[in-house]
Amino acid sequence: MAHHWPVGLDQLAYGGDYNPEQWPEHVWQEDVRLMREAGVTMVSVGIFSWALLETERGVYDFGWLDRLLDLLHENGIRVDLGTPTVVPPAWFYREHPEALPVGREGVRYEFGGRGAICHSSPAYRQAAASITEQLGRRYGSHPALALWHVHNEYGVPVSACYCEASAEDFRQWLAARYTTLKELNEAWGTAFWGQHYNRWDDIRPPRLTPTACNPAQQLDFARFTSDTILENFKRERDILHRLAPGIPVTTNFMTALSQCESLDYWAWGREVDLVTNDHYLVAEAERNHVNLAMSADLTRSVAGGRPWLLLEHSTGAVNWQPRNLVKQPGEMARNSLAHVARGSDGAMFFQWRASRYGAEKFHSAMLPHAGTDSRIWREVVALGASLGSLGAVRGSRVEADAAILWDWQSWWAQKLEWRPSVELDARERADAWYAAAYDRHLTVDFAHPESDLSRYPLVLVPALYLTTEAAGINLTEYVREGGTLAVSYFSGIVDEHDAVHAGPHPGALRDVLGLTVEEFAPLRADQQVRLVGDGPELTGDGWSEFVVPRGADPVWTYADGPAAGHPAVTRHALGGGRAWYVSSRLNGTHLDTVLGRAIADAGLTTPELPRDVEVVERTGEHGRYLFAINHTAAAARVPLPGSGTELLTGTPVSGHLDVPGNTTRVVHL
Repeated sequence: MAHHWPVGLDQLAYGGDYNPEQWPEHVWQEDVRLMREAGVTMVSVGIFSWALLETERGVYDFGWLDRLLDLLHENGIRVDLGTPTVVPPAWFYREHPEALPVGREGVRYEFGGRGAICHSSPAYRQAAASITEQLGRRYGSHPALALWHVHNEYGVPVSACYCEASAEDFRQWLAARYTTLKELNEAWGTAFWGQHYNRWDDIRPPRLTPTACNPAQQLDFARFTSDTILENFKRERDILHRLAPGIPVTTNFMTALSQCESLDYWAWGREVDLVTNDHYLVAEAERNHVNLAMSADLTRSVAGGRPWLLLEHSTGAVNWQPRNLVKQPGEMARNSLAHVARGSDGAMFFQWRASRYGAEKFHSAMLPHAGTDSRIWREVVALGASLGSLGAVRGSRVEADAAILWDWQSWWAQKLEWRPSVELDARERADAWYAAAYDRHLTVDFAHPESDLSRYPLVLVPALYLTTEAAGINLTEYVREGGTLAVSYFSGIVDEHDAVHAGPHPGALRDVLGLTVEEFAPLRADQQVRLVGDGPELTGDGWSEFVVPRGADPVWTYADGPAAGHPAVTRHALGGGRAWYVSSRLNGTHLDTVLGRAIADAGLTTPELPRDVEVVERTGEHGRYLFAINHTAAAARVPLPGSGTELLTGTPVSGHLDVPGNTTRVVHL
């Protein structure tokens, strides 16, 4: 059985992607000396090295990697060893040009970037398994090896392939899912537009069509794509488990909704030994630390609440956004410790030494082009010392106040063509509702709609267009048993095949919400509506509905707009719990007002803290660890539930904690 933490790493993980093949070997000695100065505990190596390790089919050169791993081991640095299967070599594509992926428009991509892979290609699968086998046999017992790192950022930049090999693979996946064509035709609703199939080989991927393609077909192809890529990961993982028993195997996720949307990470989280994640700030976002917190909470949730590992983020600017803004002094440390606060047992970066050439030469690094006489280097060394003082945190867990439901498959379905309004954006609602919880200083888990929710007094549903019957029953029972539920519009509408639930909207959520929706009433681009009722007047935009209570009580009503006179926000008492429904797009204080009522129903109390001062606790066998992160320029005072020691400064504290502007404090209680 594999471990769930890098073998031999008894501290928090600190380091980054190390690409020494880009440098003469005499530089390696300087690298390891500086790594020790910075407090580096682990580096990721070999991720992009297939062409150097297998120079032609079956011709291997492992000498340089042997020397590198020996050097790192001699210097006490653990190794996260990559399988380089994200970058098949030029010789592979010379032999198998058909393994290059084909886009929906029928254009085949070319060699020259990264991740140009058809995951249904038999040749790719064989070659990837072969190089993985070689690495497993050679390094499975190397004393430096702590963790296997399969591939890199699956799903980015290309996930789906529409070639003939993928078409055949898709048909086999469908046959396993539906068994008969009759079942498939019913699930896809092929009676519409005369799309009925009577032969499996008539089915194709949802390639470019002159008008909207069958949405159920597109949704299944998205599922097939995620499943097919996952099978390739599992194939490599199983080889490594066999050849290096006891060494955990991972691959780096990109859970932030701003980064990767093509993988169902609920399924992926069950297959890795350790959940790891890459996160990059949306540099121009005004409060990008909220997106960071959301990604960290989502990653922890995918890990089932277990500690996870931040495998990549940046010391400064990245190179691929429209405007690659620099991080301000202290921001890198706050970013890193915010991930640790929310469950990561370390903070690693892309990359160790800045590249001189290639597409990412302007991407920041732990050792920048400016060298050691630079602000970034000084902050890297200081962060290493800080993480070194937090070793006792490793293995502790975060306790959440509430849950937010999220389903990647529902997101895929909602993004398809011809929805009632372009304003229906699941990610936008998820961001908005998460930010509202963040500003109330609630720590949230994310949860699948069919999962056990009984431990959460409050469950928020910002966007659940696709709601299975099982999910509807789950939420109804959750409320009956005393839970508080808050649901946003355009949820509960379709089943797992993107078919509208029989009867009025909101389909699977009618009973728990105690209402029906007679008609959607989208708003014009610049139109707003006023909501009046039991509380301050609210303003919505983008969307409204003709809501008819069927047991629910109206709390706010539309004062104008197409649904004037109809309930806008309702509350339904069901069993021992309550279910709230918000039928318009509310933001800022307007959304906060409604969610504040749901929070009160749930019996939750929220601390009085300044905006953008986040407080998160981790609990372990050695006590509680309170992280206070001040993202503002002004000093903040945080109340403490007792006495303890501030670990970064060694200062005893009691009653309250003073947190200077733009800094972090960690108290062992």
